[in-house]
Amino acid sequence: MVKVTATIYKRSKNWVALLYIVDGINPPRRKSVTTDIPITKSEKTARKSAEEIRRRYEEELNNNLKVTQMAQNSNNSILFCDYMLNWLKMIKPNVRPTTYGGYERIINKRIYPYFKNLNITLTELKPIHIQAFYTYLFNELKLKGATVKKYHANILSALSYAEKMDLITSNPAKKVDTPKVDPYVPTFYNKEELQLLFSIIKDTNIKISILIGAFYGFRREEILGLKWDAIDFENNSITINFTVTEASYDGKHQIVAEAKTKTSSSYRTLPLIPEIKELLLEEKEKQRENKKIFKDSYLNTDNYVCVNEDGSLIKPDYLTHKFHEIIVNNKLKPIRLHDLRHSCASLLLKNAVHMKDIQVWLGHSSFNTTANLYAHVDKTASENSAKVIGNVLSIATA
Repeated sequence: MVKVTATIYKRSKNWVALLYIVDGINPPRRKSVTTDIPITKSEKTARKSAEEIRRRYEEELNNNLKVTQMAQNSNNSILFCDYMLNWLKMIKPNVRPTTYGGYERIINKRIYPYFKNLNITLTELKPIHIQAFYTYLFNELKLKGATVKKYHANILSALSYAEKMDLITSNPAKKVDTPKVDPYVPTFYNKEELQLLFSIIKDTNIKISILIGAFYGFRREEILGLKWDAIDFENNSITINFTVTEASYDGKHQIVAEAKTKTSSSYRTLPLIPEIKELLLEEKEKQRENKKIFKDSYLNTDNYVCVNEDGSLIKPDYLTHKFHEIIVNNKLKPIRLHDLRHSCASLLLKNAVHMKDIQVWLGHSSFNTTANLYAHVDKTASENSAKVIGNVLSIATA
């Protein structure tokens, strides 16, 4: 078993974690890893970051050791279902907690039980076995194509790793047809429906979250990850650089706060809309007053924008459920919280904002993502084409 310890020291502008690695096989060695903590931050903060780096590195080294041992001792006897559990442990240090939680749920709930019953080893696994599993998900469990595609991506990735580690000679999942997914057509509110929603939520604790979601089209994790230092009232800008998500993994339901976004394109700075600026200034003052009332029991030590009166963070699942409750109780057209993002995009399109600009506003990583989602809403291009062809051609009459 690999054992890693860590100390910290200052170098250039950041604290650095110095790792000391002992595996009982090779001579002890050192490795320096720069943290994202500037030297202006406290030593306590730096030690916390170094401990997380140490934990992840130790876990990664031990998982790699397991892969080596697996390859050495396989003798064609590793069950595919057991390999999937081992693969899950191997990838844990290298994926986001929410991604890991999704993989863990998929493997434990469906993949492991199904293939455990078949008693198929990793080297015996054939494309027909995987295809039969997808048929089972479709026909017996009535899962949708988009869900089955996630299972396919999971198995494909796991077997690609097995191929890379020479546990198998080829990846059978590559020969399986990718599950077909029905085209997704987003649901959204028009201007009048949004205005009605705004009037209903004005006295609720999720008012700020809903308005930011509708005006900016932020994702849920972006809304709840918004901090006061990301808002520049002087230069009128708002920056998305932090996210808060909720995930279940290792048998626990956890809040995951990260100084990172879904993709590099999701990291963006946008103009501060006057109405939202006024709303945020009011909220900031309200939080100052609440801090005086709650004193030492006030909980917003991380400087979040979307919090309850006592400063506690509004949790992702709570926001989703509360929004759904408001929609149902007021008999509004059914939409999801994420559909506020689609509503924002549709309003921009209908008011002649170019699709490329909407891509930047929403933080999509590619233009195709934006175009595929909202092409059905964008009637401007079709109407212009109709006018042009109508002016160019005419139907001759006798």
